[in-house]
Order: sequence, then C-alpha cells, then structure tokens
Amino acid sequence: MAVRKIRIDGDPILRQPTKPLEPKDLLTEGFRQLVADMVETMREAKGVGIAAPQVGEGCRLCIVDSHDGPMALVNPVIIQRSWKMTKGEEGCLSIPGQYGVVKRAKSVKVKAQNAAGEPILFIAKDFLARVCQHEIDHLDGILYVDRIKEQNP
Repeated sequence: MAVRKIRIDGDPILRQPTKPLEPKDLLTEGFRQLVADMVETMREAKGVGIAAPQVGEGCRLCIVDSHDGPMALVNPVIIQRSWKMTKGEEGCLSIPGQYGVVKRAKSVKVKAQNAAGEPILFIAKDFLARVCQHEIDHLDGILYVDRIKEQNP
C-alpha cells in the first residue's frame, strides 16, 4: 500500500468523465493495489471518500467510508434519489481548505460492484448519501463547487 498524490483542482483529470472498469480489470494486481492505495490515501488525508481521478486514475472507482469501514464502489450509478433534499457543508481533498454548502438528496439508491466484482445495491441515507453523491460526481468530472454555482446562479 502507498499514499498517492492527491490531484488538486485545475488538474484536467478531475474534469474528465471516467471510463467503466471491465470484469477482467478487477482481477489484476494493479486494481487491488489501486483500491488499497486509495483507502490509505483517504485515511492519511482524513477524508471520508475518494475517487480514482483524485489519485490520477481515469477509471470509475471510488471509496466511501461507511459505518462498516471503507467500501470500494466499482462502476457506481445512482439509480434513485429521494425527493427530500438537505443542505450540508462539504469539502474536498482536491480543493484543500475550502468548504461550501451543497444541497443534495437526503437518500440515494446506489448500484455498483464491490472490489471482487460482485453486484451490490444499497440505500445510503444522510451523511453517507452525501458522500456517495460527492464521490460519484467526481467520476463524472463534477466537483462540489460546481453544485454550489448551479444552486446559486
């Protein structure tokens, strides 16, 4: 495991949509190393989530820290959002020292695979829902500051 350099806003990889991972990709040592490195990098930076582009990788992978510990989400998609919205302060490892209030769905249903390639489907609520939305946004080339601008034109 290794702590990787976190890419900072302005790095073009943060604005590029990621490419889905194929089943064969999950069987490689490089993928397992990436997952371990992302968990270690997130912990070292005291984050609650991290997306592959933040460590310079253009694949559709993120880590979210749940109450059960870090969870790898491969090719995650939000398939349902609650109507109820909530505002909350967010920060980002790629925009150090800055915070802003973002309005997000209070709960989301996420479809993904785990690091072993097994399908997973779960409902995230409250803080975990916010983290999932934030990290999946990264995979689409969106930063939380974009959400602030869109909510406060």
